[in-house]
Amino acid sequence: MIMNGVRRLSVLTLCAMMLAGCAQAPLEYPPAQKGEVVDVYHGVEVSDPYRWLEDSDAADTRVWIDAQNELTYGFLESIPERPAIIERLTTLWNYEKYGTPKKKGDRYFFSKNDGLQSQSVLYTVDTLEGEARVLLDPNTLSEDGTVALAGKSVSDDGRLLAYGLSKAGSDWQEWYVRDVDTGKDLDDHIKWVKFSSASWTADGSGFFYTRYPAPEEGAEFQAVNRFPKLCYHRLGTPQEDDRLIYERTDQPDWMVSGGVTDDGKYLVIYVSEATGRNNLLFYQELGSEGAPIVELIGEFEAKFSLIDNDGPIFWLKTDLDAPRSRVVAVDLRQPERANWREVIAQAEEPLKSVNLLNDGVFVASYLKDAHSQVRLIDLEGKSLGEVELPGVGSAWGFGGRREDTETFYMYTGLSAPATIYRYDLVSGASTVYRRPKVDFNPEDYVTKQVFYKSKDGTRVPMFIAHRKGLKLNGQNPTFLYGYGGFNISMTPYFSVSNLVWMEMGGVYVIANIRGGGEYGKEWHEAAIKLNRQKSFDDFMAAAEWLIQTKYTSPSKLAIGGGSNGGLLVAACMTQRPELFGAVLAMVPVTDMLRFDKFTIGWAWVSDFGSPDNPEEFAALHAYSPLHNLKPETAYPATLITTADHDDRVVPAHSFKFAAALQAAHGGPAPTLIRIETKAGHGAGKPTAKRIEERADLWAFLVKTLKVQK
Repeated sequence: MIMNGVRRLSVLTLCAMMLAGCAQAPLEYPPAQKGEVVDVYHGVEVSDPYRWLEDSDAADTRVWIDAQNELTYGFLESIPERPAIIERLTTLWNYEKYGTPKKKGDRYFFSKNDGLQSQSVLYTVDTLEGEARVLLDPNTLSEDGTVALAGKSVSDDGRLLAYGLSKAGSDWQEWYVRDVDTGKDLDDHIKWVKFSSASWTADGSGFFYTRYPAPEEGAEFQAVNRFPKLCYHRLGTPQEDDRLIYERTDQPDWMVSGGVTDDGKYLVIYVSEATGRNNLLFYQELGSEGAPIVELIGEFEAKFSLIDNDGPIFWLKTDLDAPRSRVVAVDLRQPERANWREVIAQAEEPLKSVNLLNDGVFVASYLKDAHSQVRLIDLEGKSLGEVELPGVGSAWGFGGRREDTETFYMYTGLSAPATIYRYDLVSGASTVYRRPKVDFNPEDYVTKQVFYKSKDGTRVPMFIAHRKGLKLNGQNPTFLYGYGGFNISMTPYFSVSNLVWMEMGGVYVIANIRGGGEYGKEWHEAAIKLNRQKSFDDFMAAAEWLIQTKYTSPSKLAIGGGSNGGLLVAACMTQRPELFGAVLAMVPVTDMLRFDKFTIGWAWVSDFGSPDNPEEFAALHAYSPLHNLKPETAYPATLITTADHDDRVVPAHSFKFAAALQAAHGGPAPTLIRIETKAGHGAGKPTAKRIEERADLWAFLVKTLKVQK
């Protein structure tokens, strides 16, 4: 087949070549013409030859996308083990999956997926033992399952459901309102919502939400998102009549959201600078016409979040003077800091979330070396014991209102499928509410936590899971996963996909590197902006530890990560290509000089730094994966994944990196890009697409790491 005067391999040619035993011969990649674009940053000239690939709808780009997909899917579909991997993933995936129940009024609401449904279905039930009925089934909203329920909020009396829908994986949402009794939608329709839920007033007459200005037609998936507005929508009125509550036209990069307190008396407004930890906190008394917005926290000096309130007493979780967080009580009538009362002091472990239940019991969730601990504390800060968890894993949930004596939580581990427990705060007993039935024996697997030293001597935790009886001979195919950013903690969780990898003899590893939130604010901020390299150093040290301890060897070691984790693995492979046998870079951020030019990318400056700052530009340029590929270098086998509707990390990052990598690559290992259609950053992806994508990832590793089943 000829394209732009250059021959590339057809699917049949590629398959025949591979079956003939020539798979290690260098692939002939689709041509990507180099342009002459040069930018100047602080006196430094930086070439950007693939700038044209930023326009994903341009004719030349579409030709390139089609050619890349033909090559990639031809390679993947020729792997003999792929059908068996798809079959096993499908078999294991086919089990009932429940969400934790939430009570509103006299009803419970929960999600459920029968097994292989494209999207989970929202149900309601009057009692936990009663027969549930379908309230909203997103699978009926599109033929291909690409319309997803992206957000939901039930009014306090349980009568009304506000819900947001996302199409083809986009972050954009459209919101509607459904009558819970009849299952019928009202006329309300809200557009251009992003990164927002809906918060109902106590009387159910309307809700608060955040929207952005409508982008220009054709620019919905790339235009920068700025100037958010906090609005109030009254039921039965058109969106253009919604009341503007708060905006800052002088601060286009401020992000704003609002929520109503459980007692219905206050609207609490959060304002943050991009995705930074620190925020402002304002409030407005509801039910009083023309009540002012009061600035309770008026400086970006720490993180504050409301737990609950007792009239004018606000209980706040904050990392002010406490990098691992604490709880303080603030009286709105005397809000000066001298009058604040510390209720829960900072502990050795970071405090991740707090809920107030049972008329005065704080349910406080901590991380102990990246796994969950849940403690009970009264309003005076006195310990009431702990919630006994089934093991070393992750627990979340514990939601509800202050008067509730029951709550629900989900527990999971690397070989423990997510089980839902009902917790009775009066008796202190946990009982299983829903336990999944997955076709495997957990006793066949082992999970351990180890600690290793990074380049600068920092002690870093890491979870390792595999089948029992593993021999430390350096020949085990190993998949090392990481993230390391935005204060997000990587904790143990169950995944059918990871189970299939372990069934094939693979070792699955999570490295809890700096940049995440595993040890609180200090752990996060140790690897941001000018110190971003520490996150990469931690990850590469994890790889070295796995090799030194004979778990694996470079030729058997794969690394993977998504989004910010895609940046992580792309940076590591450009710095130490000899250390890895394969790389899975999923929806990666790779152009660190232009990430702020698209959709919400500008908000990542809080973690990455800004190319407009000379010092931060130098740090970004030094590790930016796109700009640090070296010609004629033998890079590891690499599979980049992205999607044409990803408006979080726009596909231009993946397109440009793939083109540059293929041009620079000087070895025989395949460097491919898989471009999904009618999909986004990952949320809401139909089950069938998820299974196929995971099968392709594992098949790629089976082929390139020479995995012997």
